[in-house]
Amino acid sequence: MEDAAPGLGMSHDVLANYLRDTVAGFHKLRGVTKFGTGQSNPTYKLDAESGTYVLRSKPAGKLLPSAHAVEREFRVMQALADTPVPVPPMLHLASEAVSPSGRAFFVMGFVDGAIYWDPGLPEHNNHGRAAIYDAMNATLAALHNVNVGAVGLSDFGRPGGYFSRQLERWSQQYHASAPAADPNMVAVMDWLGRHLPADDGQVALVHGDWRLDNMIFDPQTHEVKSVLDWELSTLGHPMADLAYQCMQWRLPNHGDMRGLAGLDRAALGIPSEADYVARYAQRRNLTGIDDWSFYLVFAFFRLAAILAGVAARAEAGNASNPDMARKYGAAVPALAGMARQVIKDGP
Repeated sequence: MEDAAPGLGMSHDVLANYLRDTVAGFHKLRGVTKFGTGQSNPTYKLDAESGTYVLRSKPAGKLLPSAHAVEREFRVMQALADTPVPVPPMLHLASEAVSPSGRAFFVMGFVDGAIYWDPGLPEHNNHGRAAIYDAMNATLAALHNVNVGAVGLSDFGRPGGYFSRQLERWSQQYHASAPAADPNMVAVMDWLGRHLPADDGQVALVHGDWRLDNMIFDPQTHEVKSVLDWELSTLGHPMADLAYQCMQWRLPNHGDMRGLAGLDRAALGIPSEADYVARYAQRRNLTGIDDWSFYLVFAFFRLAAILAGVAARAEAGNASNPDMARKYGAAVPALAGMARQVIKDGP
């Protein structure tokens, strides 16, 4: 039978019957549309007589170890339901054992709002831009202030040694993905290994991919209505999220990877990197942030390793968006070069 939508792995009728039996109140599936964006877990909009839903699935094909963890995404968003961190309502998790497609997936409520792809926010005036960046900042601080024990996530990762483990994990993933290691990536991995900061005891729930287009905003109030894409979330060091977002201040604002470099941020009402970091620290009652160069270099390295994996999936034929995946893979050398520039020049 033909899939209800590209890559879904089950027909319209099979999916409709399964959701009718497992999602409370679900009634009469009308249509399934694959979202064109996103590179990791294919995601679909479900239009039903009972409302609008979103289905997020593991992709087909052979997967890297620990990748595409939709089960973890479901668990963390379910845990955050009653916290200040906005997430969609989690409705159902289908394990591989019961999934009609043979691949794990979950269903969540559809959150209506605006998703912005260009961090320069050309569709807004200065007031809107400032408000959106402040909302992202406040939501990130709220996430890192979540009491993981109180929401049942104390076993969501190992406390302590976060950067050491992450460096090992993403180095292995990079070497598994890249047919030939980029010399700059090798140099960056070596530098990170020699400059691991001492463990300062900070442990928080980290998102892992904190950026503008992983959030849904209220187009009127500019508040964050929902944070999406929790596949890389774990217990870890909060500076990993902050530095990851702050890469945007250094990435160019053209091509397939949009950043803020080259834009007159002050004229646009967008805070400087230093002001953004200071506001976050203020919200979390931090007196200062040491080892900022390390956190930035690590962020560039980790993103490069992630994109190398995306490109590898394109070559293997199981990328969610193959053309964009190949473009992302081509960005790996540039990211490694930016990491080396931070090493050379400092933050």
